[in-house]
Parts: sequence; C-alpha cells; structure tokens
Amino acid sequence: MARTFRSLEGYNYRVWAIGALISNIGTWMQRTAQDWLVLTQLTEQNATALGIVLALQFGPMLLLLPFSGAAADHFDRRKLLIVTQMLMGLLALGLGLLTVTGHVTLWQVYVFAFLSGCVAAFDAPARQTFVSDLVEENQLSNAVALNSLSFNAARMIGPAVAGGLIPFLGTGWVLLSNAITFIAMIYAMTRLRTGDMHVRIRPIRARGNLVEGFRYVWKRPDLKALLLMLFLVGTFGLNFPIFISTMAVSVYGAGSGHYGLLTSIMAIGSVTGALLAAKRGRPGAKLLLIAISIFGAGFALAAFMPNFWWFGAALFVLGISAQTFTTSSNSMVQLSTDPLMRGRVMAILLATTLGGTPIGAPIVGWVADTFGPRWAMGIGGASGVAAALVWARYLVKYRELKVRLRGGRLAFSMSRDDKVSADAARTL
Repeated sequence: MARTFRSLEGYNYRVWAIGALISNIGTWMQRTAQDWLVLTQLTEQNATALGIVLALQFGPMLLLLPFSGAAADHFDRRKLLIVTQMLMGLLALGLGLLTVTGHVTLWQVYVFAFLSGCVAAFDAPARQTFVSDLVEENQLSNAVALNSLSFNAARMIGPAVAGGLIPFLGTGWVLLSNAITFIAMIYAMTRLRTGDMHVRIRPIRARGNLVEGFRYVWKRPDLKALLLMLFLVGTFGLNFPIFISTMAVSVYGAGSGHYGLLTSIMAIGSVTGALLAAKRGRPGAKLLLIAISIFGAGFALAAFMPNFWWFGAALFVLGISAQTFTTSSNSMVQLSTDPLMRGRVMAILLATTLGGTPIGAPIVGWVADTFGPRWAMGIGGASGVAAALVWARYLVKYRELKVRLRGGRLAFSMSRDDKVSADAARTL
C-alpha cells in the first residue's frame, strides 16, 4: 500500500493533492447539478441540449490549442494555475447566483459553459504538466495515477452529495458550493515550497513552437496511435453525462438521487482503476490493449442491462477500464516525451481527447433523443472497438505483436521498444 501512495511522501505533492481533491469534489458537484438543471429544469429531458453544453464546455480546448500548450511550457505554472482557479471560481459563483435567484436560462448556461471551457483550456495542460514540477522523474507515473485517483474519488463523492442535496437545497446552492471549494486549491498553491520544486528548463519563446509540437508528434508512431485512440474515445465514448443521465431518466425513470448514485458507482470503478495504476507503476502496451477492449465490450454490456442495478454494475466495469486506459495513455505520453516538449504535447493530447466533444456530444445526444439511450450507448462501444483496432495495428506494425495459444490461453509477445519512435525522438 505504501508503494501505491509513495508520491504523497513529498510535502509539495501532498499539499497539492489535498487542495485538488477538495476542488475536484466541488467540480463534480457542479457538473451533476448543471446536467440536472439542463435536463429537467430548463428543458424537457432534451439530451441534445445537454450535448450542446458539453460541446461548448470542451470546444475551447481545441480552439485555444495554439496558446494553451505554449502557456503551460513558458509561464510559471503555479502562478498560471492560481489565476485559472480564481476565474473558474468566479464563473461558478455567477452561475450559482443566477440559478438561486431564479433568473437562469438555457442560453446563460451555454455562455457559462463556454467561458468555463476557455479558462479550462489553459488550466488543464498546466495542471497535467505541473505534476512533473512537484515530483522527481521516477515518481511521475505514480503521481499521474494518484492525480487520476483524486479526480475519480471526487467523482465518486461529488455526484452522490449533489444528488442528495438537490431535492432539499436546489441546484443553485450546489453550484455555489463549488465556488467555495476553489479556495482550497488556491490556498494549497500558495503553500507550496517553491525552492523544493523540480522545475525543468523552459523552452525559448518563439513563433512556431506549437508547430514544433505537432512535428514532434508526427515523427512518433506511438504518439500518433495514442492520440487517435484518445480522439475516438473522447469524441464518442466519454460522454458519460449524456449516457448516464438519459439512461437514468428515460429508461429507468430515476430521480436526481439515483442519477448521482449511478455516477458515483462508475466513479468507484474509476477509483479502483486509478489505485491499480498507482500500484502498477509504468504502464505497458499490452495493458492498454486489454483496457480499451474491455471498454468497448463494457458499453455493449451496459446497453442491454434490464434494470437500474445491473446497469450500475456495468458502469463499474466501464469505470475501471476507462480509467486504466486514460491513466495509462497519459503516463505513456508524459514519460516518453522530451520535458521541453511536454506542455505542448499534453495540450495536443487534451485537445485531441476533449476537443472532439463538440462533434461527438451533440451527435450522441441526438441519437439518444431520436433512437433511444441504448443506441447512444452503442456509439460509445463502437469507439472503444475502433480504438482497440488502432492500437493493435500499431503493435503489429512497430512492436511486432504476436498472439499465440499456449495451454488453452492467449499469449502475447512483442518487442520492447518502438525503434522508429526512438530514432525520431533522437533526431529532434
């Protein structure tokens, strides 16, 4: 167990982790309340409207890519994160006040979603790469996994708390509570020991730095395969607010408490996956293939579940596989990327993963409205299958993957390194 939480031995990472956990709980409370506000109070169970909210929330990640990655590489990440956290807290306060006073409308939710997305476009790559400033290089994989653990522990707690509070306090007060939680994150950032941080050399500011990031990725077959997988899954497979809310309301006739419970059940699976990732250390290519394959199969299983509790059990499996895939791919990208390029590559990764949401979320919402939530779940499953095929092709072509049947069990063998990727990295 000590090995699983080894990054917490460092003061800076420990302080960061506490602040991040509190802030993440508030964020998940807001997401649950916002989804419920759109789906049940501002519309009549309109999944397309919810898809538009997600599109506006994650679209800026792609639009601001030329600036967000460079900001994470060039600026003081601690100061940048303090600014982004303050802005996100003010936006949560504004939406909460509008909702509490009864003046909120759907178009206002759209505006706040877009503004929050603009701030998050700068916050996310800085937050992802800031971890490398808090721990030594040999602890990075564990720190990334614990970050995911914190995020998903919050996803387990936040929706359940929000779902229980909404019937008594209303969505507005839940939104306001998120604004308060940002104080914990800002305070934690001010308490870090800057002299003990592991800040790497910053790249020289110059025009075309983002182009260098794309050029770096283009010469790496492993990164190209990972980014394509993340695009497929991020665009069509990670729209869980739509999947879970529409299945809960339209198929099982559940209320806000049960909706929050389903989100928390999936988060329990995600926490399990994050704990396993933190204990495991450096992820492997075979693990990634298994995780994304189970992800695709899990959607098919969930789509056919006959009742609420069986659907929850399928979400638990989905949570483990989704978290294993996203954490492993994140760690593989960070560990194999030149530190000078890490901010730009992570910005490209996040834009690839979340930037597809403006495309996928409205499509998934429209399918749920037109053909039913179970058909929308099928789209998520198809994204997992397609991503598994992409990674299998890469392993066969560049890692000489071979699958044999030994003693009635499948056995995998492959080369340890992608020589093409290693050679390309050395030429930069």
